[in-house]
Amino acid sequence: MQTDEIETLLRQALELTELYVKGEGSHYQVIAVGEIFAGASRVKKQQMIYAPLSAQIADGSIHALTIKAFTPEQWRTERKFIMPE
Repeated sequence: MQTDEIETLLRQALELTELYVKGEGSHYQVIAVGEIFAGASRVKKQQMIYAPLSAQIADGSIHALTIKAFTPEQWRTERKFIMPE
């Protein structure tokens, strides 16, 4: 599975303002930003990301998935630690 395929699935299912997907083999990292995460617990945020990818996780196309999900406000603060310029 290619990273752009994951991006497409997530963008089709979720209203995201920013999305970054990296990966190698069947191991991927997702950083997702959107107002949809406002008020959601960490577990709920992960469930929101897992849901559109459930078929790919079930068939083994995605074996491991690291998720970081933020509201735009949270991302403005956290971005400098995660993606230094």
